[in-house]
Amino acid sequence: MSVAESVGRLPVGLGPRRRADRLAPGGAVRFLGVDYVGDELPASAPPRLFVVVDTEEEFDWSAPFARDKIQVTAMAVQERAQAVFDRHGIRPIYVIDYPVASQPEGYQPLLPILRRGGCEIGAHLHPWTNPPFDEEVSERNSFPGNLAPAVEAAKFDVLLETIEANLGVRPRFYKAGRFGIGPHTVQMLRERGIAVDLSLLPGASYADTGGPDFRGLAPMPYRVGDGALLSLPMTRGHVGALGRFEMSLNPALDAPIARALRLRGLLSRLMLFHKVTLSPEGASTAELTALIAALAGRGVRSFVMFYHSPSLVPGNTPYVRTDADAAALIARIDAVCGYFTTRLGGRIGDPAELLPGASGARTTPARNRS
Repeated sequence: MSVAESVGRLPVGLGPRRRADRLAPGGAVRFLGVDYVGDELPASAPPRLFVVVDTEEEFDWSAPFARDKIQVTAMAVQERAQAVFDRHGIRPIYVIDYPVASQPEGYQPLLPILRRGGCEIGAHLHPWTNPPFDEEVSERNSFPGNLAPAVEAAKFDVLLETIEANLGVRPRFYKAGRFGIGPHTVQMLRERGIAVDLSLLPGASYADTGGPDFRGLAPMPYRVGDGALLSLPMTRGHVGALGRFEMSLNPALDAPIARALRLRGLLSRLMLFHKVTLSPEGASTAELTALIAALAGRGVRSFVMFYHSPSLVPGNTPYVRTDADAAALIARIDAVCGYFTTRLGGRIGDPAELLPGASGARTTPARNRS
């Protein structure tokens, strides 16, 4: 399926003539009926690193979606990773969903971090566990942007009100569950004062299961529509000798003959064109640092590392099955942050600099010296 096609009533493509063919501030693409205009920092600026935590309930990723899977016991150990962030001077954005925001076991562990200024709080919409429950539970409806506009908005309003009631903050950041942004999401966010959307995963496609198609979008910030909303994608790209050609090579590898010959898998195994997502889940430290170095060399200046809060406890996600896996995940977070500020010469980004009215980027020390 081409990027210009749609799935169900959710238009997922970019259109055939407006692909993000290069990292160029000011370059525009049309996505979900809205203009996305590149807004990356200049090449002379040091790279900056942000961290987003998908802060959510524990559920079996291989099982059907269910409304009653709302356990949030992993929230009790979030300080394990937060200690790493504190050491590096990082203020992560915890995008929290309804099971976390509505249950004391979920939101109370975040309160000390929030009160000491150690994080920002955003919203994360999992429709199947977020009231009101007016829709059928299904894979298609697990992408919030697939819901009827009134249903998506009603769920989002409940989530915002619950976060404000229990954590005392009104979120300015949003990340759609399952990256499920839809054709009405941008307007919904603007009407509710959301300043930064974190819902894009460049190069990914969920079209086969009814979700959005991000192929053709670049891993850089975009100004959306009239520019009031900033879209800051998660960082994903390709490493290897052919990695710099990803914006033109990806469409070729999606062609029917290339898929039949499994060329993408072959190039990945040969490490010529290997896809890496900037997450400690499912990638090695070597892969993560190679991705950062490669994208920085191509002009990317805004990096976002993300992971899921349940991964800090073994057995909750496919990425962490043992105590050793959990320790290794935290070690990878630490190693990536250290590499970014020392070897790469980047800086830690403060989420506050992404908000309207920010007076400029505030450089955060690479490590606390106390």
